[in-house]
Amino acid sequence: MDSDNPYEITALTGLPQPIPRPVMLPDEIPPGVDWVTLPNGMRTLAYVQPPAMAPVAQPVAARPVPTWAKTTALLTPTIGGGIAAAGIGLSYAAPGLIAMSHALWAAVALIAAGAVALPVLLGACRRGGKGGPAYITQNITATGLFGRASGTINHH
Repeated sequence: MDSDNPYEITALTGLPQPIPRPVMLPDEIPPGVDWVTLPNGMRTLAYVQPPAMAPVAQPVAARPVPTWAKTTALLTPTIGGGIAAAGIGLSYAAPGLIAMSHALWAAVALIAAGAVALPVLLGACRRGGKGGPAYITQNITATGLFGRASGTINHH
């Protein structure tokens, strides 16, 4: 040994021999230590951060479905089927409906013609069948400023 080098340097001959490492069983690994892979590909034991614990979700008690919602859900197909059946029925009844609408318009026209013809017909019946119009004359006489009036009505 030299006084310049406090330790002895030896040259390595051949392949390097791996350093024997003690093998640890999984149950011997302390908590917070786990196997990790380094960037160069070597696996080793290292201290690791424990994973953040997600908050445990509280179970939500299932609420019963309201009665109105059940009723609506049950009636929806019924109402839809009724509307569909009404549409099909109207499509089959369309020619008859058109004929009824024409008949109703004819009835309205008949009522309107009756409203015009009835007074004319009644006037002709009252005259008793005479050919001309009836003439009415009236003669009224009164004496004095505050005298009593009297008169006659003549039908010709």
